[in-house]
Amino acid sequence: MNKFAATLFFLLAAFSAFAQPGADNPKLRRLADKLAHRYIIADGHVDLPYRLKVKNFRLTKEFIGIPIESAEGDFDYVRAKAGGLDAPFMSIYIPASYQESGGAKLLADSLIDMVRGIAEAHPDKFVVAVSPKEVERNFRKGIISLPLGMENGAPIEDDLANVAYFHRRGIRYITLTHSKDNLICDSSYDTTRTWNGLSPFGREVVQEMNRTGIMVDISHVSDSAFYQTLRVTRVPVIASHSSARVFTPDFERNMSDDMLRALAQNGGVVMINFGSTFLDSKIQEHENEMRSKLTELLDEHKLGRRDPEAKPIIEAFQKENPKLFADVQKVADHIDHVRRVAGIDYIGLGSDYDGVGDSLPTGLKDVSQYPNLIYELLLRGYSKQDIAKICYRNLWRVWKVVEGNAG
Repeated sequence: MNKFAATLFFLLAAFSAFAQPGADNPKLRRLADKLAHRYIIADGHVDLPYRLKVKNFRLTKEFIGIPIESAEGDFDYVRAKAGGLDAPFMSIYIPASYQESGGAKLLADSLIDMVRGIAEAHPDKFVVAVSPKEVERNFRKGIISLPLGMENGAPIEDDLANVAYFHRRGIRYITLTHSKDNLICDSSYDTTRTWNGLSPFGREVVQEMNRTGIMVDISHVSDSAFYQTLRVTRVPVIASHSSARVFTPDFERNMSDDMLRALAQNGGVVMINFGSTFLDSKIQEHENEMRSKLTELLDEHKLGRRDPEAKPIIEAFQKENPKLFADVQKVADHIDHVRRVAGIDYIGLGSDYDGVGDSLPTGLKDVSQYPNLIYELLLRGYSKQDIAKICYRNLWRVWKVVEGNAG
């Protein structure tokens, strides 16, 4: 974005905010809901499969597939339809512990089978989709697509052939690592720095993902691994669920301004994470402070957090010291920042629903609330075209380039 365009955009946004001093705008609310259902909404990261796995989910007559409406979790069919969600990437999440204990590939297969089982049980509501074309076809039919992304490359193990194997199974992006360094690269959460970026095997993995048509996801990787990945890949990459580090200076899991500019140069897309601690460092600081105070309180009573006698003390403490949350406006602030630094063509949505616990921001508590974010963007002067790009078109551009360069 040139300086004139950037200045014009933020003048328009400021004027819009001034014209609506905290008052609700019913006309824009209706437009936001309309756009949420007119455009495909693709979300780069929804952690439903692992949540169901932890709950020992099974396909039964009493509980066939995903509940059509559920008070549990952040995602179900009814709420997704209400919010206009059409293509939530189902996260095939592999905890880092499986890198040491083994069984990562087996777990990945079981989670893929689960998602496919949900779609097979409800073919009028869900279909596993492996391309933008398939998502578009399902959208026209009113069916929610379930594309698959694998969070943590650990199931590749030490066998490059597993990249093609998971492509055949429907995986369309792989997050190179998660919370610990693995055979592929270093993690942003791990200070070991085993490889100082990508491993030699990791470079081969990135190249093989390019060859097979799997998007490379750089969420969770260390800064060094990010820059090295950009040098190795021949197609754009994605950050499936990351936010802007300027709002969380000490949180390497988010992307710095230099990284955002490099991602734009690569042609990739950063998909904004909705978790409150990803959005505002003050939230994490508050959580750390409250955790320390609660620990001190329990220590005074010589109790551990899991002791039965600790329960009423913890409940009373939490009532007196409620959690803090970011809000939908803060998510829009991240989008504004990425637009200013990188440009409108490099932004998407990667909520991390069902993956960030109870830390979701006010106004975006579940998949029914995407229209609230669209409304906020309209208030700030974003055009319909801008919103379509954020909802899906930017990701589609990357996905199609990755598909077109495979082989």
